[in-house]
Amino acid sequence: MKYRITHTTCYRYSQPVGLCQNEARLQPRDFWRQRCDSSRFDITPTPSDFHERIDFFGNRVAYFAIQQAHTQLTVTAISDVTIFPKQNTVDLFNQPTWEQVRSLLQEMPTQGQAQSQQGQSQSQVQNQELSPDILEARQYLLDSPMITVAPELAAYAQNSFQPNRALVDVVHDLMGRIYKDFTYDPTFTTIATPLSEVLSHRRGVCQDFAHLAIGCLRAYGIAARYISGYVETLPEPGKQRLVGADASHAWFSVYSPGSGWLDFDPTNNTVPLDQHITLAWGRDYADVTPLKGIAFGGGQHTLSVSVDVLRLE
Repeated sequence: MKYRITHTTCYRYSQPVGLCQNEARLQPRDFWRQRCDSSRFDITPTPSDFHERIDFFGNRVAYFAIQQAHTQLTVTAISDVTIFPKQNTVDLFNQPTWEQVRSLLQEMPTQGQAQSQQGQSQSQVQNQELSPDILEARQYLLDSPMITVAPELAAYAQNSFQPNRALVDVVHDLMGRIYKDFTYDPTFTTIATPLSEVLSHRRGVCQDFAHLAIGCLRAYGIAARYISGYVETLPEPGKQRLVGADASHAWFSVYSPGSGWLDFDPTNNTVPLDQHITLAWGRDYADVTPLKGIAFGGGQHTLSVSVDVLRLE
């Protein structure tokens, strides 16, 4: 499946901005499920400085600065992406329980534990426990700028974390409960709304639901990360597709040994397949903000965002 993503952000200022510096995470990642075939930026006014880098989490980051006075900034990212067919990497009949996964992620091998393993040397056990995948996953156990583990998160998730239940079943159940218990309300929250208010009022948007699920999983020692991207929206039968009506989206991913990172979309109660396009991932939204920066001057400003996800036949 091939898509063309056009993401336009426009800032309008009441007074001139003399200088601005910005970072954009608007170029899709390459990984086993997708490939970014091409990506380019159209920025007005023309930047005086522009360069790209890869951040700590492996996301593509574009930095640009504008040093001429302007009252409007328009940033458009255009990317062509190929989504590959789902690979059957999950053995549903041999899944570890959430307790087993928690133990693997949190416990360091000791000499006594290594010696107790039949048929394995100490070095073999240590290599198994401290594999690169495990080490990478462990960073997603910790509190992050926008997600702090709290007792109320553990209490909400408790019904999903039944003893000896397979981790995949736990996450499916948690995703379904969030979908049923919470109302999608784009007027209720902002980027700065605490997760406690989302949980208390049972309202929010995709960013909030992803943060909620991640906080619940981390409360039980399970590694989970935040995914930013897009989802294709199809028009109602008999209606024409609206250009620019799509939006940025967010979901989460959980680490399961042997299967790797598995994606879940609580906003739609679905497992992302060929209609989800990944931009970036990190601990929470703060690590993957699509566009952020500093502007000197400008007074008051208004912001408009347009996203178009076009399926290429």
